[in-house]
Amino acid sequence: MLLSVELMGVCVAVFDRIGLGTDPCSTLTLGLSRLMGVSFGTVQLTLNALLMLIVLRFDVGRIGAGTLANMVFIGYTADFVMAVLDRFPALLTLTMAARLAIFAPTMLVFLLSASVYISVDLGVAPYDAVPQIIAAHTKRLSFRVIRVCWDVGMMLSGFALGSTVGLTTVVTGFCLGPAIAAVRERVKGFYGEA
Repeated sequence: MLLSVELMGVCVAVFDRIGLGTDPCSTLTLGLSRLMGVSFGTVQLTLNALLMLIVLRFDVGRIGAGTLANMVFIGYTADFVMAVLDRFPALLTLTMAARLAIFAPTMLVFLLSASVYISVDLGVAPYDAVPQIIAAHTKRLSFRVIRVCWDVGMMLSGFALGSTVGLTTVVTGFCLGPAIAAVRERVKGFYGEA
């Protein structure tokens, strides 16, 4: 779980610095961060702390070590890696082919890390718990559909705040929910759960 969370932070920083957008949650968080002049990590922590109120009200069982790890480490890891990447101005002049060559493996690592982090059931960030809670309280829509709607809503909010919406944002907005569901089935199968 800790490795997954740290890798997600690294991926967010890479996505942002190659200029192809970030995942929907980070798109919103980066927009708020730049608007308020506060670090990405601090805004990430604050946003999840506010969403935690919903989780505490409807399903406190979704909170665990993974909740706190996500809330603290992704944002601050991304802040650190962004600062390191900023020392390499050549990143700003990469060709589109080079950006896509960096994007592809980074996206794979991000999707797998996010899916594993959620599937190991050690608690999830409030951002991730809210669509799970919604799915648990409705039979009309699948978790996959709810997660896509949730992510697209965050993506549009971040865009309205001036964040870049790019290939990363679109791919994670439409693929993260299905990836989580697929990995969750395999993890549960590995542990012999029904």
